[in-house]
Amino acid sequence: MTPTPEQALLAKARRGDQQALGELLMAYQDRLYNICLRMVSHPDDAAEVCQDVLMKVIQGLSRFRGDSGLGTWMTRIAMNQSISHLRRRRVRRTVSLDQPFGSDNSHDDQASALRHQIQDPREPGPDQCVQDKEMLARLHQALANLDDDFRAVLVLRDIEQLDYAQIGKTLEVPVGTVKSRLFRARLALRKEMDRLCSVGGAGVGDSPVGPAGGGR
Repeated sequence: MTPTPEQALLAKARRGDQQALGELLMAYQDRLYNICLRMVSHPDDAAEVCQDVLMKVIQGLSRFRGDSGLGTWMTRIAMNQSISHLRRRRVRRTVSLDQPFGSDNSHDDQASALRHQIQDPREPGPDQCVQDKEMLARLHQALANLDDDFRAVLVLRDIEQLDYAQIGKTLEVPVGTVKSRLFRARLALRKEMDRLCSVGGAGVGDSPVGPAGGGR
């Protein structure tokens, strides 16, 4: 089978080809930075963490076995580095997320407006723009207030749009845990959005995460 362009670059990079390594890193750098930013909620911190991620990638490339996709492997490193950064700052609650939790697929697959809220290409009018900016600020704050593992699964599912199997490989947990964690994360995000909207004077119904269907 003919290797893909990425596989060819990877093979060259593992043999010490610096140009190939540079091309691989450039291809993923923006994605990794965005993941770090969504996790640590501060551009300077995200840049610092992303640099650590790229160094980890460079150091570990020779040991990458290809059991998962290169992007999945890099994303796992980004998640681990981001979570380690947050824990060093001691700003997150500690909760158990792996206890059994019963939920059916209709609830588990509820669609989230998170990605569309963060990356909405529309051009609203001035009044709507102000309202959207306020809601977006609350959404970022709500996401930042969640537990690390809740935030991780929301970022991977609703922003990166990975499927359950990919998320499981990235976080190194069973698919069942991914589904349970995602369900609980969305509930936690909605609750936090309701709280922030209430404090800020917006109605509870303005929360951007809705129960409509459409998850993968």
